[in-house]
Amino acid sequence: MVRQADSMSAGRLKPLLQSVLANPAEVTRLAAGELDLVLRGMRRVRLLGWLGTRLEETGDLQSLPEAAREQLASALVVAAARARLARWELDRVAWALESGASPQVIALKGCAYLLRGLPNAAGRLFADVDLMVAEEDLNRVERALARRGWLAAQLSPYDDNFYRAWSHELPAMVHAEREVEVDVHHNIRGRFAPFRPDATLMIRASVPIAGSGFRSLSDPDLVLHAMTHLMFGGDLADGLRDLVDIDMLIRHFADIDDAFWQRFVARAERLDLGLPAFYSLRYAARLIGTPVPETVLESIAAHAPVAIVVRLMDRLVPAGLLPQDPDRMSARVAIARWLLYVRSHWVSMPPLMLVRHLAYKFYVRHLRGRIRGRRPTAA
Repeated sequence: MVRQADSMSAGRLKPLLQSVLANPAEVTRLAAGELDLVLRGMRRVRLLGWLGTRLEETGDLQSLPEAAREQLASALVVAAARARLARWELDRVAWALESGASPQVIALKGCAYLLRGLPNAAGRLFADVDLMVAEEDLNRVERALARRGWLAAQLSPYDDNFYRAWSHELPAMVHAEREVEVDVHHNIRGRFAPFRPDATLMIRASVPIAGSGFRSLSDPDLVLHAMTHLMFGGDLADGLRDLVDIDMLIRHFADIDDAFWQRFVARAERLDLGLPAFYSLRYAARLIGTPVPETVLESIAAHAPVAIVVRLMDRLVPAGLLPQDPDRMSARVAIARWLLYVRSHWVSMPPLMLVRHLAYKFYVRHLRGRIRGRRPTAA
């Protein structure tokens, strides 16, 4: 498709994306230039397969121009291939861990959506396999995977210790043949992070996934994990996909469970995850029209920070989530994402630990090579 949208992209992409995310059928009413802009934007935020799936489900895919249909059909093929890869890797992980005393293993994020057949799995691009086990089972799981070909990433002693002593997961393990990454977690937040839930409560509430050998977080916990990943996970570069996951999970669970919202609010309080729940519901409702009862918004607002922080986040989060240009990052988006990245570190470690960590990273990135490259001068 000829790129007719370059002249209109500044300031036009964001409202178009919001409109299509709220109602995918809107793409059938777009002019050629707007359609081209939306497809490029959807590709940038890794939601092209999501859009293709939604249009295929409603029968609207065939009403698009041929070039647009081909792009979306290609995205669906890629998503299906990634899903097969994820299923096979999960099968191999289950095989590696099977024994009479095998630990309970929880599939997280995309893998849980896939194994449970949740609506947001279709068209989703899978990148790696995320699992969660009890902390006391970490060593056993790591050894079992290593025996079957998953190799731990080669890290510096500092970084290896950071993962094992401070983080919520082991260093990534990659299979020697298939090169698929497996991340084994023992919590969804770092050991010293504020707003750190009790992982034992999450594991106890988990439910088996029929025919898979894996378990899933409970429905409220599944949504809260997606919210925690969105609001504490980094610079929101892939945050729009996380927000769409949250939207679809909420719609699905609220539709099949009349008590979902009551359970969700109680669970957010029990797990000390009220802050990411507040932000996620706020921006899901505002940006893509997620239906959230007013009573829920009022209840979860008890976990909101002070007003000036909320106002600042109201500027940063939409800028970080929604690209202004489908082909390049604008200065505004770059600044917003950098500030959100700094915030994600600030809310993940105590101040002294954060200063130590950032000082080491600065030394490695900017100073170590220069210091080692010096040669002693002659006396």
